Amino acid sequence: MTVTTAPSTIEAPRTDTGWSELIEKVRDVGQYPTRAEAERVTRIVLSALGGHVVGDERVDLARALPEAAARLIAAQIPATRPLTAQEFVDSVAARIEGATPATARWDVSSVLSVLQKFVGDDLVDRVLRQLPPGYALLFGRAELARSMREMSLT
Repeated sequence: MTVTTAPSTIEAPRTDTGWSELIEKVRDVGQYPTRAEAERVTRIVLSALGGHVVGDERVDLARALPEAAARLIAAQIPATRPLTAQEFVDSVAARIEGATPATARWDVSSVLSVLQKFVGDDLVDRVLRQLPPGYALLFGRAELARSMREMSLT
């Protein structure tokens, strides 16, 4: 009698290579000495951002990001009022031990400028239209004055 065994259906644990790539890019851009520090900052900034992006942009942002980043965005309760860019940076500073407004701005810009590379210019444009003025600089973009036509459409 020959005994055959079924092929193994146990899969190796899924690794989120997109998350690792995101963290390494943040580490490089932000010049963080360790991967752990880059990951900590990324988690804080994405959690803060998640409460300020709503609607289709929030859904599309979560879909475009690596799974771990998407969960951070999607898990946040929408903010009751939009924060100015400076208030946003200050809220991040409050979450990072020992942070100053200048270091928090560096952290926010390090993460958001990398984020743009993952989700694309079109989605970042849509997200920026939803946020108060000043956020474009945090994404590493020049903030141009809105045209009269754009202002009448919003």
